[in-house]
Amino acid sequence: MKKVERLLAKKLLDITAVKLQPDNPFTWGSGWASPIYADNRKILSYPGVRTFVKTEICRVILENFPEAEGIAGVASGAIAHGALVADNLALPYCFVRLTPKDHGLENLIEGNVRLGQKVVVIEDNISTGHSSLKVVETLQMAGCEVLGIIAIFDFGFAASAPALKAKGIKLVSLTNFDAMVEVALETKFITKADAESLNQWRRDPESWA
Repeated sequence: MKKVERLLAKKLLDITAVKLQPDNPFTWGSGWASPIYADNRKILSYPGVRTFVKTEICRVILENFPEAEGIAGVASGAIAHGALVADNLALPYCFVRLTPKDHGLENLIEGNVRLGQKVVVIEDNISTGHSSLKVVETLQMAGCEVLGIIAIFDFGFAASAPALKAKGIKLVSLTNFDAMVEVALETKFITKADAESLNQWRRDPESWA
């Protein structure tokens, strides 16, 4: 898995799906200033990277959740990735919204699920884990058994893994913050000072500036 983490980290940097800008930080929806921004939608525009991600997610499912009966993508970043995986594995697919539509049927789950269905959730990024847990709860309320979550990228915040573990949810990530910083430093995407700034942010993102 370590090899996959490094390979994918390099691919995401090459296509600028992950941007590292300690000197010109981004602002997250939470209001945090952040030296990193991950946009895995960009993967869809690069067939080689798209196939790599799809293949690796399928491998993780077959190795960790072979009893899976359905795939659920998290809106909106993982809708397409989840659909690609479900198609490859010939499994039923749905996607889950964090908030209901404000018109029509006001659905949280788009697609059909059934009582007792064993589902694997596909996420693009894991940060605090709160949105992932909300999706898990939505599926559970619909009667599904959530086997686990597979994320393309994991920021590795201290609170995310314990929050998911407390709910009995297994998380597997293709790549993560540590691998990204390591590869970025080796390939000179960033300097040692940049790496230290990134690590400081990850330790305390709310007060980093």
